[in-house]
Amino acid sequence: MARILVMSPSGEVYDHDNVRWYEHSQLQSHINHYHNIGDAFVFDSSLKLLNFEKLAELPIASFDPAAIDRLNAEFDYVFLRGSNYVHAEMDWGRTAEVLRRLKLPVIAFGIGAQAPVSGKLELSEDTRTVLKLIADSTASVGVRGTYSAEVLNGLGIKNVRIIGCPTAFRSNRPDLAIRLPALDSVRQVGVTLRREVSKHYAKDIGRYLTFHRDLVKAMADRFEVTLMAQGEVEEKMLALGSAEQKEQGMAALRENGWAKEWYLDAQMESLYRDRMFYSDVVAEYEQLVRKLDLVLGYRLHGNLMALANGTPSIYFTYDSRTVEFAETFRIPSVDVFAGKEFRLEEYWEQARFDRFNAAYGQVYRAMSAFLSENKVDHKMAKPAAAPAAEPERKVA
Repeated sequence: MARILVMSPSGEVYDHDNVRWYEHSQLQSHINHYHNIGDAFVFDSSLKLLNFEKLAELPIASFDPAAIDRLNAEFDYVFLRGSNYVHAEMDWGRTAEVLRRLKLPVIAFGIGAQAPVSGKLELSEDTRTVLKLIADSTASVGVRGTYSAEVLNGLGIKNVRIIGCPTAFRSNRPDLAIRLPALDSVRQVGVTLRREVSKHYAKDIGRYLTFHRDLVKAMADRFEVTLMAQGEVEEKMLALGSAEQKEQGMAALRENGWAKEWYLDAQMESLYRDRMFYSDVVAEYEQLVRKLDLVLGYRLHGNLMALANGTPSIYFTYDSRTVEFAETFRIPSVDVFAGKEFRLEEYWEQARFDRFNAAYGQVYRAMSAFLSENKVDHKMAKPAAAPAAEPERKVA
């Protein structure tokens, strides 16, 4: 089995292929700091698809030629955890220096590009260099969807494959399919929260937050709702903090200009106090989504975790990243900025989820073929012959 290095891990590994946030047993050391546990979902899911006997982090904060030479001798390949790396503000540190010295293949495991609200995506020369070094080291580069593939293609990187995200395949079920129960049987619903958002990616913050608030309240009025946070400090305090920290978290929300104007009201305060969920352990999120009848909302990986476990999910899209995921997997989705009211009944149609079921099988085969093409020892099933009408999931 393989000896693997990982670029940009997100959390500590335990029991071989499980991930939780760093210093999990010392929550108070980081409860006041934001981190997106969704990144840990991707890391955990990546490990669950790979056969390996040894795992370590590729250090890129410093450049030590002798240390890199030792890694060349001791490891078989590197993978770059899938995330949003291709954007104008990306800082790669000394990655280019490290990769020039490194002789190992670097597997880009579902990376993505982020488009700004307006204007052209401008990338630094460093980003262009790092991406080309990665592409030159492997048979192919794995990206999450068409937009990301087009961005890399525009940089002259032609060996691109659309593979979605490892989180979708964490259960390693090539025949996974979503089957909707009767809507009147739905009881337990999770709403994935993303209260904090950048104005550079969400074009109308007022619409974004009021639509978000109304979704939470509408689901709470109909179902037993769980609010699923993924890293915002105030939400973490309300889910896991002491009594004093809970009050601090709520006070901070009341003082936040955007939340005060567009998000927080008496019902939301009550739901935030009583229905909030957060965990630093990926497995605990998975346990939760398996108990729910529906997960919907604003979190890309929280929703994808549900789908990977056979739980229906609906995406609320607000930027190029969420749109790209929904398009890659044909996930039922709601455009937050379309100016329409959301009615769950309109989305509770098996035909919508059958499109996801078909796309899931296609992208599963693409991911498996991508890993095999790059000579990565993996657990995914060998792709069966695709139906004749199935489109090629790659960009040449």
